[in-house]
Amino acid sequence: MKIKMGFRFTCLLCFISVMLINTGVVRATICYDTGNFTSNSTYEKNRNLILSSLASNVTLHEGFFYTATIGQDPDKVYALVNCRGDSSAEQCISCVSYTVKGIMNQCLNQKEAVAWGGSPQCIVRYSNHSKFGKMEADPMAGGGYANNMTINMTQFSLVWKSLMNRLLTKASAGSNNNTSKFATGEANLTDFVKMYGLMQCTPDISESDCDSCLRQSVAFYESHDYGKPGSIIMRPSCMYIWDLNPFYNATIDSTPTPESLPSPPQLFPKGKGGIPSRTVIIIVSSVVVIFVALFVFAFMCVLLQRRKTKQKIRSKQEAEDGDDIDNVEFLQFDFNTIRAATNDFSIDNKLGQGGFGAVYKGRLSDGQDIAVKRLSRQSSQGELEFKNEVLLVAKLQHRNLVRLLGFCFKGNERLLIYELVPNSSLDKSIFDPMKRLLLNWEIRYKIISGIARGLLYLHEESRLRVIHRDLKASNILLDVDLVPKISDFGMAKLFEIDQTQGDTSRIVGTFGYMAPEYLTHGKFSVKSDVFSFGVLVLEIISGQKNSYIEEQAQDLLAYAWRSWTKGTALNLVDPSLRVGSSSEMLRCIRIGLLCVQENALSRPTMDLVVLMLTSSSLSLPIPSKPAFFRQWNPNTDDSKSPLSDHNENYVQISLNEVTITELEAR
Repeated sequence: MKIKMGFRFTCLLCFISVMLINTGVVRATICYDTGNFTSNSTYEKNRNLILSSLASNVTLHEGFFYTATIGQDPDKVYALVNCRGDSSAEQCISCVSYTVKGIMNQCLNQKEAVAWGGSPQCIVRYSNHSKFGKMEADPMAGGGYANNMTINMTQFSLVWKSLMNRLLTKASAGSNNNTSKFATGEANLTDFVKMYGLMQCTPDISESDCDSCLRQSVAFYESHDYGKPGSIIMRPSCMYIWDLNPFYNATIDSTPTPESLPSPPQLFPKGKGGIPSRTVIIIVSSVVVIFVALFVFAFMCVLLQRRKTKQKIRSKQEAEDGDDIDNVEFLQFDFNTIRAATNDFSIDNKLGQGGFGAVYKGRLSDGQDIAVKRLSRQSSQGELEFKNEVLLVAKLQHRNLVRLLGFCFKGNERLLIYELVPNSSLDKSIFDPMKRLLLNWEIRYKIISGIARGLLYLHEESRLRVIHRDLKASNILLDVDLVPKISDFGMAKLFEIDQTQGDTSRIVGTFGYMAPEYLTHGKFSVKSDVFSFGVLVLEIISGQKNSYIEEQAQDLLAYAWRSWTKGTALNLVDPSLRVGSSSEMLRCIRIGLLCVQENALSRPTMDLVVLMLTSSSLSLPIPSKPAFFRQWNPNTDDSKSPLSDHNENYVQISLNEVTITELEAR
């Protein structure tokens, strides 16, 4: 046992050594001590929201540079993100996402922080006061590599200084109208060895400030690490890297090696014993290969040990979470108990009829009110949908989701037991000419925001990635305080954490809420839910269904778009909203139009939607024309105006509006 533990410890030391020798410091997070915030405070919520929006926004701007603010003083948060000039969009998004998670995990209550991620590939900063346009050289992270070079230092000095000067001049001058202060280049150190360099500043600082920041980094290397074969120095406003190995994407930017440089002397001259340089190179290469082999072996030891540990943790987690229906038996109710609670499923207790079957209200013996979904016996896919909802909903806990209390098996009977949400579904209130008078703008705005937060939880924040696929007004329930709760996950699609899109041969859902790519091609993603959310937003604002407007010969989306482009968007607002912020209403109409754009890639993600709803200072993109996916005939009976409160027309694409749901672990 002692020998085994000692070997593991040795492997760990080797792994740490290879990281230090070969890569230097490649990522760092610095949490400032300039002030703290309390847990669950407004500042923390603003910080988390704005940081979570950076990855989806940075690649939409030139130079992969983006700044944003959210909130009002003293809870206002400023954020800045910049990816390296040689990054691809995928590398940039991945780096920012990873770095944001790191900064939120490490800077638990600091009001200001800076972090570098990747190799380093990006920088993320946030603060409670503006840093935009200000050069900051401190704090600094990084330094020279651990080992020293055995080379002709006169030749090294000549080549190194020449390359650094060229990169300094190019990076500080910038390019593309100063949207990118970035430069890379290489130089021949010997016939066999090249030197590679990279310098970058955030585009918001001036040329002189960029030059100053980079010169401080170069000077630091000269005074502290000169002679070491590489350096990584990261500052809040600039980044400086050089190495004897290629590390950047040379196709993005490169500075050619000047042809006028003199032919350099040999890096490894003959020693006193007259050993030829070729022999020296062979000996050194052999030693390096041996050390690399040892390091790789040590790394594999640690990797295998970590994998075993993760497997044990995952197995324990799966047992606790209940990934199989047998593991949620503690949620099971007795059938006779539910039958008594619903008065034997009395017609007087029936709340409604859905794709799965009827829903009944009931009351348990302890006085708790419940809603019982009784699965239709005629449903050929009933058991699969039932298991899906049990496995899915039992794992999801959020203020804006309906809570599953349990389930019941009894022969052919399959029941789901939920909390009873007393104010029924949103469509019963928002589309009723009398009840919607009780929903003032403040309440409607909170409903919109609550639905957005619930959907964000399903897409990004829950243990599972969930796509609802049937988000509509009748699937939004309102509790006693009119807090919205998303219900009916029967058609939800679970995604793997790195999966972005799926497809199905059976289209399910409600016509009018379905995204065009889902309706026509069966392609669904989180952007499909975003489209449905956009329809909901416009319905909540107008108090009308997404139906045909006879006098305009178009549906609600087309009417909203036409009103927006004509500058009369407030015509869409429910006339009963006599009191309310017209600027908030216009902003929500714009958000709704952004969500229903025909191109799925143009629609915002839900984290960005939540940010747009909570930050009035965040500038919004200009929406493009919404999707028009059906033709209307004003001469038919179903050409109803949403301004006249007629019944909504549905197109049932599949039986019972259900489909076989695929379950995939996140």
